[in-house]
Amino acid sequence: MPARIYPTGVTAFNPEKCFNGFTLFQASIFEGQIFGAILIDMNGNVVHRWQGVEGFPNKMLPGGCIMGSTAVRDPKYSFQDMVDLVQVDWDGNIVWKFDKYDFISDPGHEPAWMARQHHDYQREGNPVGYYVPGMDARVDGGKTLILCHKNVENRAISRYPLLDDIIIEVTRDGSIVWEWQCSEHFAEFGFSEEARRIIFENPNLTGETKIGDWMHINSISVLGPNPWFEKGDTRFHPANIIWSGRQTSIIAIIDRQTCKIVWQIGPYYAGTPALEQLGWIIGPHHAHLIPRGLPGEGNIMLFDNGGCAGYGSPNPGSPTGVNYALRDYSRVLEINPLTLEIVWQYPPPGPQGSSTMHYLKLYSKFVSSAQRLPNGNTLITEGGCGRFLEVTPSHEIVWEYISPYYSPKMSLNHVYRAYRVPYHWVPQLARPAEIPVTPPISSEFKITPSI
Repeated sequence: MPARIYPTGVTAFNPEKCFNGFTLFQASIFEGQIFGAILIDMNGNVVHRWQGVEGFPNKMLPGGCIMGSTAVRDPKYSFQDMVDLVQVDWDGNIVWKFDKYDFISDPGHEPAWMARQHHDYQREGNPVGYYVPGMDARVDGGKTLILCHKNVENRAISRYPLLDDIIIEVTRDGSIVWEWQCSEHFAEFGFSEEARRIIFENPNLTGETKIGDWMHINSISVLGPNPWFEKGDTRFHPANIIWSGRQTSIIAIIDRQTCKIVWQIGPYYAGTPALEQLGWIIGPHHAHLIPRGLPGEGNIMLFDNGGCAGYGSPNPGSPTGVNYALRDYSRVLEINPLTLEIVWQYPPPGPQGSSTMHYLKLYSKFVSSAQRLPNGNTLITEGGCGRFLEVTPSHEIVWEYISPYYSPKMSLNHVYRAYRVPYHWVPQLARPAEIPVTPPISSEFKITPSI
């Protein structure tokens, strides 16, 4: 349960050090029909809302339109399936829609086509779905890469039905022109014999239907132009796709032509000096290559959640071996994909040999993201507590926002992802005032008793 009294809105803002613009997020991925997609200014004022537009996540396109979904499938029958993926204009009118991936007949519901989109998608023209100078996503055309679900049976993996992750590419008219299915590449992921046995018996069974959410991919993006490919490393072809799997702690790159895995870290983070120096990544979200034109281009950025994930030796925290890797803090990492060197991280590491208490400055065991901004700052979504941070390369917090939108059913204000866009992407609005916010000293922040 959240604290009864806790500051919300903008709690810190230094206009001179921020990449100032608008921030888009979904108030709640489960209660979006109540709050909708929210656009705020740097002082936390709501400048626009798209009522009834769910977001898993919401993303903004140039010109003031956004992408999202209009409904969520009944969770009794699947886990986090969106009925459709839509593009809506400033006034909320649907100008593009995709829902023709899977024809669903759920008990008590009319049979219908659904997109079964979940966690991510990318519109052609931009590799990562956030603002990159000179790489605007297509508004009036172009293909869309979509992460979807499919129910499959595969006795080579598990005795239970699997909720499989599928990546498709669709044209503007909704034709599917490319498809990749995760379970077909099970043998490529390097699971130990013990992990294979555990997955067979319990592939992360989820929901009333007892279906195995065995991989749980939560981000997909194309690599885009990058220095590694230009130096001759074909694994980093700009059209290849990088993804992260929360349940397995795998981050991998798919060759678009062969559909094979050509680069991977996880599911284990031991065995080489580079992996041991990197340390265990557990339950990651939003792994992507920092695009060309942004500081750190070519490095991999991700939110390393911690919490629990993976399949391995049973232990006191995981008697069955499901979710056997445990850690109670999060890290945002920027990694050189060739050497696995940590180029930047937040929170910064403590002194050699010190405790990990400093890491408790950041913790979200689920959801969350990190966006590299043009000025070198990083926008972090600490999603479990609905907190957004803009931090400088030297780790200074120059903007902080706490979402006030608590889900009535769950008593949580969690946010899947937030995205910062420049003012000029929203021509419908004038540039707002930017009023500095200096947070009070915590020990002096008290509520005066009423008489």
